[in-house]
Amino acid sequence: MSNTSQKLSIGEKIGYSLGDLAANLVFQTLVTYLAYFYTDIYGLENNHASAIILTVGLIAGFGFNPIIGAIADRTNSKWGKFRPWILWTAVPLGVVALLAFSTPDFEYKGKVIYAIVTYTLLLLLYAANNLPYSALSGVITGDMGERNSMSSYRFVAVMFAQFFVQVFMLPIIETAGGGDKAIGIEKVMTWLAIIGTIMLLITFFTTRERIVPKAEQKSSLKEDLSDLVKNKPWIIMLTLTTLVFVTLAMKGGSYVYYFENYVDKDALAKFLSPILDSNIGTTLFGENPISAGFGLFNAGGIIFMIVGIGLSKRLADKYGKRDIFGIFLFISTLFIMLFYFFPSESVGLMFISQILHGFFYGITIPILWAMIADVADFSEWKTNHRATAIIFSAMMVGLKIGLSIGGALVASILNRYGYDASLEMQSATAINGTKMLVSIYPAIPFLIGAGLLFFYEINKEMEVQIENDLKERRK
Repeated sequence: MSNTSQKLSIGEKIGYSLGDLAANLVFQTLVTYLAYFYTDIYGLENNHASAIILTVGLIAGFGFNPIIGAIADRTNSKWGKFRPWILWTAVPLGVVALLAFSTPDFEYKGKVIYAIVTYTLLLLLYAANNLPYSALSGVITGDMGERNSMSSYRFVAVMFAQFFVQVFMLPIIETAGGGDKAIGIEKVMTWLAIIGTIMLLITFFTTRERIVPKAEQKSSLKEDLSDLVKNKPWIIMLTLTTLVFVTLAMKGGSYVYYFENYVDKDALAKFLSPILDSNIGTTLFGENPISAGFGLFNAGGIIFMIVGIGLSKRLADKYGKRDIFGIFLFISTLFIMLFYFFPSESVGLMFISQILHGFFYGITIPILWAMIADVADFSEWKTNHRATAIIFSAMMVGLKIGLSIGGALVASILNRYGYDASLEMQSATAINGTKMLVSIYPAIPFLIGAGLLFFYEINKEMEVQIENDLKERRK
């Protein structure tokens, strides 16, 4: 492998991070609004929405990601292995994201088919874009300190995307559509598609691939897959990634139901009155206390997630990624569980719990993807084969499976508890279901994930050993 300078400029770190900002304009919209869009805007029945999210997601996870990963690892161009994929998919991804959140006037069967086709294309293009993008982090530099730093830049950008989608998007949708959410979401997605495309092109033009496998390190697909199934850290990270994204999709997709059906509107309006009584507050968040409260609730969590991300590199460098990830994932879960016990009028406690959850979970965010890059190094260290994209593709399988299961569970559990989008007032059983969806149910995968890390062998000491050994081999 080449051993050119492994230090990265701030410009390259920012350029790389814009790629995830762009991808997360799509991803965060899927996590936060897909189930709500299908059931309350597009007009699908709960069980049909659940089936589409789960089935298409599993097909994408098990089908698209391994294929894209294998092809990307074997891509050779003047731009490298992974950068050209970012270029090729930038425009198509934006177009299909817009189509997936459009509401054509079809009969019900046609709407179901349209949802299946557009969601399938969206997940295919997302895999073809974001998988090589993620793998790019493993070949931009082999310096683990620089990799931790780049991950922090990347996930600050992710938080900005999440901040926009979860804080401002619902009020903007209502304003842009003049109260018609179907029109509003199409207008918003048009602009997000344009902005995201530009950001992906910036990522392509500002990054370099520095780790290039030598000819003798090339391996067949059969060898790559054989290496994977023997790689215990990879198996643990695949499972952990799946569990994390089950939780993120479940709680992220159910907050909007929680605010619309459980949180006391009068208590929320009183809590927000210092903001909504001002001209600036009304301009930013609108006059509806539900959409404004939903946005500000997410804002508090995201702002403190960014604070947590800022501490992540220092803690990971000092104590190792594994231990820091496990400890703070567990602590963050405790604040998720508290939501079940809050009365509908206890708006302040809800906001405080969200802020504390955001802070502690934020510390873990950059570490997850840096750990996956470490698994690629671990594989090379053990086998002398570099198969970055297929390792990241497996993690993307976990992401897609987790997103699909979590998103499907939102619609499925709501259906089980008797949620009916056509009703102005939900039953007590349905309201209890919305409480469970933001508390007890999403806490379970996080707790299992924290427990799995007791079996993950790449601790701080091994990180240093792998980095030093690989540096010697690459000379």
